[in-house]
Amino acid sequence: MTNPGNVSRQLSMSTIVQAITTYGPISRASVSKMTGLSKQTVSEIVGQLEADGWVGTVGQTEGHVGRRAVVYEVVPDAALVASVDLGGTKVRVALCNLTGAVVAETVAPTVMTGGDAVTDQIASMIHRLTTDHNIDRSKVRSIVVGVPGVPQADGTIAYAPNVPGIETLNFPETLSTKTGVEVVVENDVNLAALGEHWMTKRGDSDDIVYLSIGTGIGAGLVIGGNLVRGSTGAAGEVGYLPFGADPFDPESLRVGALERVSATLALIDYYRDRTGKNLDVPGIFEAALTGDTAAQESLERAAKNIALAIGAITAVIDPSCIVIGGSIGARKELRELIRPALASCFPRSIPIENTLLGNHAALAGATSIALSRLHIALFTGGLKGAEINVPPPELGTFQEGAA
Repeated sequence: MTNPGNVSRQLSMSTIVQAITTYGPISRASVSKMTGLSKQTVSEIVGQLEADGWVGTVGQTEGHVGRRAVVYEVVPDAALVASVDLGGTKVRVALCNLTGAVVAETVAPTVMTGGDAVTDQIASMIHRLTTDHNIDRSKVRSIVVGVPGVPQADGTIAYAPNVPGIETLNFPETLSTKTGVEVVVENDVNLAALGEHWMTKRGDSDDIVYLSIGTGIGAGLVIGGNLVRGSTGAAGEVGYLPFGADPFDPESLRVGALERVSATLALIDYYRDRTGKNLDVPGIFEAALTGDTAAQESLERAAKNIALAIGAITAVIDPSCIVIGGSIGARKELRELIRPALASCFPRSIPIENTLLGNHAALAGATSIALSRLHIALFTGGLKGAEINVPPPELGTFQEGAA
């Protein structure tokens, strides 16, 4: 039977940590006033947190008559989390401190063999970051990985054709064994949506869609401030919308009809079929800017199909805005083609905005989840229903640290 005293203590600690995390530097008296907890309880718990190295003094209050009060904030480097963005072509890993700031980052091409080799690669990248930056490896307490697919209850990743082999692997368990750290896996576009909502002014808007267009196509849905995963975790797999390519072609069951005409390989294949030339996606964009008709048609074809997808999404959930990112979606040339195409096929106006976090959107979302889970584990003993919302770092600070 749970000890009621322990539960009360854990709830008090989580409340105090939430106040210090959100409003620090803050005095014990202010924490008491803000939380409604007694000064004695606050003093005891803050003392314990300070002795354990989780909070520290950073000065004294100013402007008060009489004795000045010591103020506290969370010690940023008391623990770290690892945020991982696993893509079909690149893996990006960042170590972030308890304030969410990036302290170290690395990126590498995704290993072509996929499967278990990908978990080896991620573990190696995390270990190398700690070594190269003289970080005690034991400080890394949580890992969140964004994957280009749908995490399943058995740890495998479904609908992930761009990273072969992970559909048969218990991904979080395997990576956890190799790192000795708890691992959580989430869809990469879901994380990007969370990142945009958490770290930017869009946090004031609780209904947004993040549409990622790159190696694949997917959408992250934040409705009412909460991430929508759906009954099987596949909400937002818009690459499988049944238009673009023939949805009844068996290949559309593997890649997705929309993705087959709008993602990286679709642009490359279409341009090659028209010209006999091999250009990568940046090359196609550059060619379009010089007046290359085939390149322009390739981008227009993709933009029209993406406009159809945006119309379908908007008709169902009516978000406040569509945020477009990904290696292709972040290009302003594509957005300028999508807007008139959408106006031609959908009766209502919907704001289409560029990602503010670029290729770090998924990392930001992973950091928000990792920090929340870590705070709950550290300061509530995993108490059921406990919640600690970690405020994001300043956008400029995050981007500077992640550069």
